[in-house]
Amino acid sequence: MPLLILTAMFVVQFALAAHAQHIAQSAASRALAAARADRSSGDDGQARAEAILQALGSGVLKNTKVSVVRDADQVRVEITGTAIEVVPGVRLSVKAIAVGPVEKFRPDSRTFTAASRTRIPGSEAGW
Repeated sequence: MPLLILTAMFVVQFALAAHAQHIAQSAASRALAAARADRSSGDDGQARAEAILQALGSGVLKNTKVSVVRDADQVRVEITGTAIEVVPGVRLSVKAIAVGPVEKFRPDSRTFTAASRTRIPGSEAGW
């Protein structure tokens, strides 16, 4: 009987670790979206990650650390922590990383002339 209880506790432990991993990945993805937006900063991503971790992961994900690095071209968000302990002495670490380019406005460099317009088949007016 004690072996059955210990097995059930391990199942719950790993299920909670998987849930904590999903929370960390969700927070990293949302922090990336906030930090990579035009006219935003790494601090915006940091604040978004901390708010999400507070709202979703405060019971399951412990000892969290958020790192947001934004340079001219790329943003990298890394969230680490540990899943809540169900089995005494079993500490499962969680790590989520999200990386993406910084959003920038780039004007269209193509030029269009009247000669480059084509007639669309079946259209009377063309364009």
